[in-house]
Amino acid sequence: MTSIPKRRVVITGLGAVTNVGTDVPSMWRSVVEGRCGIGPITAFEQDEQWTARIAGEIHDWDRAQRINVREAKRMDRFCMFGVYAAAEAADDCGIDFNAGDPYRRGVVIGSGIGGILTIEHGHTKLLKTGPRKVSPFTVPKLMVNACAGNVSIRFDLRGVNSATATACATGGHAIGTAYYLIQRGDGDVMLAGGAEASITPLCIASFASMKALSTRNHEPEKASRPFDRDRDGFVLGEGAAVVVLEELDHAKARGARIYAEMVGFGSTGDAGHIAAPDPEGVGAMRAMKAALSDAGLNLDEVDYINAHGTSTQLGDAAEVYAVKALFGDHASKIVMSSTKSMTGHMLGAAGGLESVVSILAVNRGVIPPTINLDHPDDGFDLDFAAHTAQERHVRCALNNSFGFGGHNVSLAFKEYDGA
Repeated sequence: MTSIPKRRVVITGLGAVTNVGTDVPSMWRSVVEGRCGIGPITAFEQDEQWTARIAGEIHDWDRAQRINVREAKRMDRFCMFGVYAAAEAADDCGIDFNAGDPYRRGVVIGSGIGGILTIEHGHTKLLKTGPRKVSPFTVPKLMVNACAGNVSIRFDLRGVNSATATACATGGHAIGTAYYLIQRGDGDVMLAGGAEASITPLCIASFASMKALSTRNHEPEKASRPFDRDRDGFVLGEGAAVVVLEELDHAKARGARIYAEMVGFGSTGDAGHIAAPDPEGVGAMRAMKAALSDAGLNLDEVDYINAHGTSTQLGDAAEVYAVKALFGDHASKIVMSSTKSMTGHMLGAAGGLESVVSILAVNRGVIPPTINLDHPDDGFDLDFAAHTAQERHVRCALNNSFGFGGHNVSLAFKEYDGA
Protein backbone atom coordinates (compact mmCIF):
# COMPACT_ATOMS: atom_id res chain seq x y z
CA MET A 1 0.00 0.00 0.00
CA THR A 2 1.32 3.42 -0.93
CA SER A 3 1.47 5.82 2.01
CA ILE A 4 0.04 9.30 1.55
CA PRO A 5 2.54 12.06 2.39
CA LYS A 6 1.61 14.10 5.42
CA ARG A 7 0.61 17.64 4.59
CA ARG A 8 2.54 20.33 6.44
CA VAL A 9 0.69 22.51 8.94
CA VAL A 10 1.59 26.06 9.95
CA ILE A 11 0.22 28.59 12.44
CA THR A 12 -1.09 31.77 10.83
CA GLY A 13 -3.31 33.36 13.48
CA LEU A 14 -3.36 33.82 17.26
CA GLY A 15 -6.04 35.00 19.67
CA ALA A 16 -6.28 35.17 23.47
CA VAL A 17 -8.18 36.75 26.32
CA THR A 18 -6.49 36.31 29.71
CA ASN A 19 -6.05 37.93 33.11
CA VAL A 20 -2.65 39.30 32.05
CA GLY A 21 -3.87 40.77 28.77
CA THR A 22 -7.08 40.59 26.78
CA ASP A 23 -5.40 40.23 23.41
CA VAL A 24 -2.26 38.50 22.23
CA PRO A 25 0.08 41.53 22.16
CA SER A 26 -0.78 42.62 25.71
CA MET A 27 -0.68 39.04 27.02
CA TRP A 28 2.74 38.46 25.47
CA ARG A 29 4.18 41.66 26.94
CA SER A 30 2.89 40.68 30.36
CA VAL A 31 4.26 37.16 30.43
CA VAL A 32 7.66 38.25 29.10
CA GLU A 33 7.80 40.92 31.82
CA GLY A 34 6.67 38.46 34.49
CA ARG A 35 3.43 40.19 35.47
CA CYS A 36 0.93 38.25 37.57
CA GLY A 37 -2.84 38.31 37.03
CA ILE A 38 -3.87 36.69 40.31
CA GLY A 39 -5.76 38.51 43.07
CA PRO A 40 -8.68 38.24 45.53
CA ILE A 41 -11.87 36.73 44.12
CA THR A 42 -14.50 39.34 43.24
CA ALA A 43 -16.88 37.15 41.22
CA PHE A 44 -18.82 36.16 44.34
CA GLU A 45 -18.74 36.87 48.06
CA GLN A 46 -16.65 34.73 50.40
CA ASP A 47 -16.20 34.58 54.15
CA GLU A 48 -13.72 32.80 56.39
CA GLN A 49 -15.27 29.42 55.60
CA TRP A 50 -13.58 29.60 52.21
CA THR A 51 -10.04 28.27 52.38
CA ALA A 52 -9.16 29.49 48.87
CA ARG A 53 -10.08 33.12 48.21
CA ILE A 54 -7.85 34.01 45.25
CA ALA A 55 -8.03 33.43 41.49
CA GLY A 56 -6.89 34.77 38.14
CA GLU A 57 -9.99 36.72 37.15
CA ILE A 58 -10.40 38.81 34.01
CA HIS A 59 -11.53 42.32 34.95
CA ASP A 60 -10.73 44.72 32.09
CA TRP A 61 -12.28 42.83 29.22
CA ASP A 62 -14.20 44.92 26.67
CA ARG A 63 -16.54 42.22 25.44
CA ALA A 64 -18.47 44.63 23.20
CA GLN A 65 -15.48 44.95 20.86
CA ARG A 66 -16.28 41.56 19.36
CA ILE A 67 -19.58 40.32 20.89
CA ASN A 68 -22.79 42.35 20.85
CA VAL A 69 -25.43 42.39 23.59
CA ARG A 70 -27.82 40.08 21.76
CA GLU A 71 -25.11 37.46 21.22
CA ALA A 72 -23.91 37.75 24.81
CA LYS A 73 -27.37 36.89 26.18
CA ARG A 74 -27.12 33.52 24.45
CA MET A 75 -23.61 32.63 25.64
CA ASP A 76 -22.05 31.53 28.89
CA ARG A 77 -18.97 33.46 30.02
CA PHE A 78 -16.64 30.67 28.84
CA CYS A 79 -18.21 30.77 25.38
CA MET A 80 -17.84 34.54 25.15
CA PHE A 81 -14.16 34.21 25.98
CA GLY A 82 -13.73 31.58 23.27
CA VAL A 83 -15.61 33.47 20.56
CA TYR A 84 -13.67 36.63 21.43
CA ALA A 85 -10.31 34.85 21.15
CA ALA A 86 -11.38 33.13 17.92
CA ALA A 87 -12.34 36.49 16.43
CA GLU A 88 -8.91 37.91 17.22
CA ALA A 89 -7.22 34.85 15.68
CA ALA A 90 -9.43 35.10 12.59
CA ASP A 91 -8.54 38.78 12.14
CA ASP A 92 -4.88 38.04 12.75
CA CYS A 93 -4.64 35.35 10.09
CA GLY A 94 -6.05 37.62 7.37
CA ILE A 95 -8.35 35.07 5.74
CA ASP A 96 -11.50 36.35 4.07
CA PHE A 97 -14.03 33.95 5.55
CA ASN A 98 -16.69 35.25 3.17
CA ALA A 99 -14.79 33.80 0.21
CA GLY A 100 -13.50 30.34 -0.61
CA ASP A 101 -14.84 26.88 0.26
CA PRO A 102 -16.37 26.81 3.78
CA TYR A 103 -16.33 23.00 3.76
CA ARG A 104 -12.51 23.10 3.83
CA ARG A 105 -12.53 25.12 7.05
CA GLY A 106 -13.40 23.88 10.51
CA VAL A 107 -13.19 24.35 14.25
CA VAL A 108 -12.14 22.33 17.30
CA ILE A 109 -12.52 24.35 20.49
CA GLY A 110 -13.07 22.64 23.81
CA SER A 111 -13.61 23.31 27.49
CA GLY A 112 -12.81 21.32 30.57
CA ILE A 113 -15.99 22.27 32.42
CA GLY A 114 -18.11 24.27 29.99
CA GLY A 115 -20.96 26.51 31.11
CA ILE A 116 -20.71 25.91 34.83
CA LEU A 117 -21.82 29.48 35.59
CA THR A 118 -25.01 28.87 33.61
CA ILE A 119 -25.56 25.58 35.44
CA GLU A 120 -25.20 27.21 38.86
CA HIS A 121 -27.43 30.16 37.98
CA GLY A 122 -30.01 27.88 36.36
CA HIS A 123 -30.15 25.60 39.37
CA THR A 124 -30.61 28.55 41.72
CA LYS A 125 -33.41 29.89 39.51
CA LEU A 126 -35.10 26.49 39.47
CA LEU A 127 -35.09 26.19 43.26
CA LYS A 128 -36.21 29.77 43.86
CA THR A 129 -38.88 30.29 41.20
CA GLY A 130 -39.76 26.88 39.77
CA PRO A 131 -39.26 25.10 36.43
CA ARG A 132 -41.21 27.51 34.24
CA LYS A 133 -38.79 30.36 34.99
CA VAL A 134 -35.67 28.53 33.78
CA SER A 135 -34.25 30.23 30.69
CA PRO A 136 -34.70 28.50 27.31
CA PHE A 137 -31.08 29.46 26.59
CA THR A 138 -29.81 27.29 29.47
CA VAL A 139 -28.83 24.22 27.45
CA PRO A 140 -27.32 26.08 24.46
CA LYS A 141 -25.25 28.11 26.92
CA LEU A 142 -24.00 25.32 29.18
CA MET A 143 -22.94 22.85 26.44
CA VAL A 144 -19.20 22.18 26.28
CA ASN A 145 -19.50 22.38 22.49
CA ALA A 146 -21.27 25.77 22.56
CA CYS A 147 -18.11 27.70 21.79
CA ALA A 148 -17.19 25.55 18.79
CA GLY A 149 -20.74 25.83 17.50
CA ASN A 150 -20.86 29.62 17.85
CA VAL A 151 -17.46 30.03 16.17
CA SER A 152 -18.59 27.79 13.32
CA ILE A 153 -21.68 29.94 12.81
CA ARG A 154 -19.83 33.26 13.03
CA PHE A 155 -17.18 32.35 10.44
CA ASP A 156 -19.25 29.98 8.28
CA LEU A 157 -16.98 27.03 9.05
CA ARG A 158 -18.78 24.07 7.49
CA GLY A 159 -16.04 21.46 7.72
CA VAL A 160 -15.26 19.59 10.94
CA ASN A 161 -17.04 21.22 13.90
CA SER A 162 -16.01 19.55 17.14
CA ALA A 163 -15.21 20.11 20.81
CA THR A 164 -12.82 18.31 23.13
CA ALA A 165 -13.34 17.82 26.88
CA THR A 166 -10.29 16.24 28.51
CA ALA A 167 -9.98 18.38 31.64
CA CYS A 168 -6.71 20.34 31.65
CA ALA A 169 -5.54 18.64 28.44
CA THR A 170 -8.51 19.97 26.48
CA GLY A 171 -6.82 22.83 24.60
CA GLY A 172 -3.89 20.62 23.67
CA HIS A 173 -6.16 17.88 22.37
CA ALA A 174 -8.17 20.42 20.36
CA ILE A 175 -5.08 21.78 18.61
CA GLY A 176 -3.65 18.31 18.09
CA THR A 177 -6.91 17.10 16.57
CA ALA A 178 -7.05 20.08 14.21
CA TYR A 179 -3.44 19.43 13.20
CA TYR A 180 -4.22 15.81 12.33
CA LEU A 181 -7.31 16.79 10.33
CA ILE A 182 -5.32 19.17 8.12
CA GLN A 183 -2.38 16.81 7.90
CA ARG A 184 -4.48 14.01 6.45
CA GLY A 185 -6.41 16.27 4.06
CA ASP A 186 -9.76 16.73 5.80
CA GLY A 187 -9.48 20.52 5.70
CA ASP A 188 -7.18 23.43 4.88
CA VAL A 189 -7.90 25.82 7.76
CA MET A 190 -8.86 25.08 11.36
CA LEU A 191 -9.52 27.29 14.37
CA ALA A 192 -8.58 25.40 17.52
CA GLY A 193 -8.06 25.97 21.23
CA GLY A 194 -9.85 26.09 24.55
CA ALA A 195 -12.06 28.30 26.71
CA GLU A 196 -12.87 28.28 30.42
CA ALA A 197 -14.76 30.37 32.98
CA SER A 198 -14.92 28.32 36.16
CA ILE A 199 -14.31 30.88 38.90
CA THR A 200 -17.67 30.07 40.47
CA PRO A 201 -18.72 29.08 44.00
CA LEU A 202 -19.16 25.40 43.16
CA CYS A 203 -15.85 25.08 41.31
CA ILE A 204 -13.80 26.91 43.92
CA ALA A 205 -15.44 24.95 46.75
CA SER A 206 -14.98 21.64 44.93
CA PHE A 207 -11.30 22.11 44.07
CA ALA A 208 -10.63 23.45 47.56
CA SER A 209 -12.31 20.38 49.07
CA MET A 210 -9.82 18.25 47.13
CA LYS A 211 -6.98 20.30 48.67
CA ALA A 212 -5.94 21.16 45.10
CA LEU A 213 -5.97 24.97 45.47
CA SER A 214 -3.40 27.28 47.00
CA THR A 215 -4.49 28.91 50.26
CA ARG A 216 -1.86 31.64 50.13
CA ASN A 217 -4.66 34.20 50.28
CA HIS A 218 -2.52 36.90 51.89
CA GLU A 219 -0.08 36.89 48.93
CA PRO A 220 -2.12 36.20 45.80
CA GLU A 221 0.58 37.27 43.37
CA LYS A 222 2.97 34.77 44.97
CA ALA A 223 0.51 31.90 45.29
CA SER A 224 1.15 30.17 41.96
CA ARG A 225 4.75 28.99 42.27
CA PRO A 226 5.47 26.02 40.01
CA PHE A 227 8.49 23.90 40.92
CA ASP A 228 9.10 25.85 44.14
CA ARG A 229 9.50 23.88 47.36
CA ASP A 230 6.82 26.05 49.05
CA ARG A 231 4.08 25.49 46.46
CA ASP A 232 0.76 24.50 48.01
CA GLY A 233 -1.59 24.01 45.07
CA PHE A 234 -2.77 25.68 41.89
CA VAL A 235 -4.69 28.92 41.46
CA LEU A 236 -7.75 28.87 39.22
CA GLY A 237 -7.65 31.14 36.17
CA GLU A 238 -10.06 31.88 33.33
CA GLY A 239 -9.99 32.93 29.68
CA ALA A 240 -9.50 31.47 26.23
CA ALA A 241 -6.95 31.08 23.46
CA VAL A 242 -7.38 30.04 19.83
CA VAL A 243 -4.88 29.44 17.04
CA VAL A 244 -5.42 29.24 13.30
CA LEU A 245 -3.80 26.18 11.76
CA GLU A 246 -3.40 26.13 8.00
CA GLU A 247 -2.05 23.78 5.38
CA LEU A 248 1.30 25.16 4.24
CA ASP A 249 0.60 25.50 0.49
CA HIS A 250 -2.75 27.12 1.23
CA ALA A 251 -1.03 29.65 3.48
CA LYS A 252 1.75 30.35 0.97
CA ALA A 253 -0.70 30.79 -1.87
CA ARG A 254 -2.39 33.69 -0.11
CA GLY A 255 0.86 35.22 1.18
CA ALA A 256 0.05 34.54 4.84
CA ARG A 257 2.34 35.48 7.69
CA ILE A 258 3.55 32.25 9.30
CA TYR A 259 4.38 32.26 13.00
CA ALA A 260 5.70 28.70 13.24
CA GLU A 261 5.16 25.20 11.93
CA MET A 262 3.33 22.56 13.97
CA VAL A 263 5.16 19.30 13.55
CA GLY A 264 4.12 16.89 16.29
CA PHE A 265 1.27 15.68 18.49
CA GLY A 266 1.60 13.05 21.21
CA SER A 267 -1.20 11.79 23.44
CA THR A 268 -1.26 9.08 26.10
CA GLY A 269 -3.26 7.89 29.12
CA ASP A 270 -1.93 7.16 32.58
CA ALA A 271 -4.63 4.54 33.30
CA GLY A 272 -3.99 5.12 36.98
CA HIS A 273 -5.75 7.57 39.28
CA ILE A 274 -8.72 9.71 38.23
CA ALA A 275 -7.14 12.91 39.60
CA ALA A 276 -3.49 12.27 40.46
CA PRO A 277 -0.75 11.93 37.82
CA ASP A 278 1.47 8.90 37.46
CA PRO A 279 4.09 9.66 40.16
CA GLU A 280 6.99 8.95 37.80
CA GLY A 281 5.44 10.80 34.86
CA VAL A 282 5.57 7.78 32.55
CA GLY A 283 2.52 8.84 30.53
CA ALA A 284 3.78 12.41 30.28
CA MET A 285 7.18 11.20 29.11
CA ARG A 286 5.65 8.95 26.47
CA ALA A 287 3.44 11.81 25.20
CA MET A 288 6.51 14.02 24.67
CA LYS A 289 8.34 11.13 23.02
CA ALA A 290 5.38 10.52 20.70
CA ALA A 291 5.21 14.20 19.71
CA LEU A 292 8.89 14.21 18.78
CA SER A 293 8.55 10.94 16.91
CA ASP A 294 5.62 12.37 14.95
CA ALA A 295 7.75 15.44 14.22
CA GLY A 296 10.78 13.42 13.16
CA LEU A 297 12.93 15.42 15.58
CA ASN A 298 15.81 14.33 17.79
CA LEU A 299 15.82 14.99 21.51
CA ASP A 300 18.65 17.50 21.20
CA GLU A 301 16.60 19.70 18.84
CA VAL A 302 14.24 20.76 21.64
CA ASP A 303 15.21 24.10 23.19
CA TYR A 304 12.09 25.01 25.17
CA ILE A 305 9.28 23.26 27.03
CA ASN A 306 6.24 25.21 28.13
CA ALA A 307 5.49 23.07 31.15
CA HIS A 308 2.09 22.04 32.42
CA GLY A 309 3.58 23.28 35.71
CA THR A 310 0.46 23.83 37.81
CA SER A 311 2.17 24.42 41.19
CA THR A 312 0.93 21.18 42.77
CA GLN A 313 3.25 18.86 44.67
CA LEU A 314 2.56 15.72 42.64
CA GLY A 315 2.08 17.28 39.21
CA ASP A 316 5.26 19.33 39.15
CA ALA A 317 7.34 16.41 40.40
CA ALA A 318 5.91 14.03 37.80
CA GLU A 319 6.66 16.46 34.97
CA VAL A 320 10.25 17.03 36.09
CA TYR A 321 10.80 13.27 36.34
CA ALA A 322 9.31 12.81 32.85
CA VAL A 323 11.55 15.45 31.25
CA LYS A 324 14.69 14.09 32.90
CA ALA A 325 13.81 10.50 32.01
CA LEU A 326 13.19 11.32 28.33
CA PHE A 327 15.92 13.85 27.61
CA GLY A 328 18.73 12.54 29.80
CA ASP A 329 21.81 14.75 29.56
CA HIS A 330 20.06 17.13 27.15
CA ALA A 331 17.52 18.04 29.85
CA SER A 332 20.04 20.41 31.40
CA LYS A 333 20.25 22.32 28.11
CA ILE A 334 16.47 22.82 27.80
CA VAL A 335 14.66 25.81 29.28
CA MET A 336 11.35 24.79 30.86
CA SER A 337 9.05 27.48 32.21
CA SER A 338 5.48 27.66 33.46
CA THR A 339 3.31 30.61 32.47
CA LYS A 340 0.73 29.38 35.00
CA SER A 341 2.90 31.13 37.57
CA MET A 342 1.41 34.33 36.12
CA THR A 343 -2.02 33.37 34.74
CA GLY A 344 -2.99 30.64 37.16
CA HIS A 345 -4.48 27.43 35.79
CA MET A 346 -7.03 28.04 33.04
CA LEU A 347 -8.00 24.35 32.96
CA GLY A 348 -9.38 23.53 29.48
CA ALA A 349 -8.05 26.80 28.08
CA ALA A 350 -4.50 26.27 29.38
CA GLY A 351 -3.29 24.21 26.44
CA GLY A 352 -4.54 26.82 24.01
CA LEU A 353 -2.88 29.73 25.75
CA GLU A 354 0.36 27.87 26.36
CA SER A 355 0.46 26.87 22.69
CA VAL A 356 0.24 30.57 21.80
CA VAL A 357 3.12 31.25 24.21
CA SER A 358 5.17 28.37 22.78
CA ILE A 359 4.56 29.55 19.22
CA LEU A 360 5.64 33.09 20.09
CA ALA A 361 8.72 31.79 21.91
CA VAL A 362 9.75 30.10 18.64
CA ASN A 363 8.80 33.12 16.55
CA ARG A 364 10.31 35.85 18.76
CA GLY A 365 13.25 34.02 20.32
CA VAL A 366 12.12 34.89 23.86
CA ILE A 367 11.22 32.45 26.62
CA PRO A 368 8.86 33.77 29.34
CA PRO A 369 9.88 33.17 32.96
CA THR A 370 8.56 31.11 35.82
CA ILE A 371 7.88 33.72 38.47
CA ASN A 372 7.82 33.00 42.23
CA LEU A 373 10.44 30.28 41.85
CA ASP A 374 12.54 31.28 44.86
CA HIS A 375 13.68 27.85 46.02
CA PRO A 376 13.47 24.96 43.51
CA ASP A 377 12.35 21.74 45.15
CA ASP A 378 14.82 18.94 45.80
CA GLY A 379 15.98 17.35 42.55
CA PHE A 380 14.45 20.11 40.43
CA ASP A 381 17.75 21.05 38.84
CA LEU A 382 16.53 22.12 35.39
CA ASP A 383 16.61 25.62 33.92
CA PHE A 384 13.14 26.98 34.75
CA ALA A 385 13.85 30.57 33.61
CA ALA A 386 13.26 31.65 37.19
CA HIS A 387 11.97 35.23 37.54
CA THR A 388 13.39 36.55 34.25
CA ALA A 389 12.66 35.92 30.58
CA GLN A 390 15.47 34.58 28.42
CA GLU A 391 16.35 35.60 24.90
CA ARG A 392 17.22 32.43 23.06
CA HIS A 393 17.01 30.90 19.61
CA VAL A 394 14.22 28.32 19.93
CA ARG A 395 14.37 25.73 17.18
CA CYS A 396 11.62 23.57 18.65
CA ALA A 397 9.24 24.06 21.58
CA LEU A 398 7.08 21.48 23.29
CA ASN A 399 3.84 22.42 25.01
CA ASN A 400 2.70 19.98 27.70
CA SER A 401 -0.84 19.62 29.04
CA PHE A 402 -1.90 16.96 31.53
CA GLY A 403 -5.43 16.53 32.87
CA PHE A 404 -7.54 14.76 35.47
CA GLY A 405 -8.49 11.37 34.08
CA GLY A 406 -4.89 10.62 33.15
CA HIS A 407 -4.89 12.62 29.89
CA ASN A 408 -1.45 13.60 28.61
CA VAL A 409 -0.79 15.79 25.56
CA SER A 410 2.40 17.20 24.10
CA LEU A 411 2.52 19.45 21.04
CA ALA A 412 5.65 20.26 19.03
CA PHE A 413 6.19 23.59 17.25
CA LYS A 414 9.30 24.55 15.31
CA GLU A 415 10.53 27.59 13.43
CA TYR A 416 9.27 27.77 9.86
CA ASP A 417 12.18 27.33 7.45
CA GLY A 418 10.55 29.17 4.55
CA ALA A 419 10.47 26.11 2.31
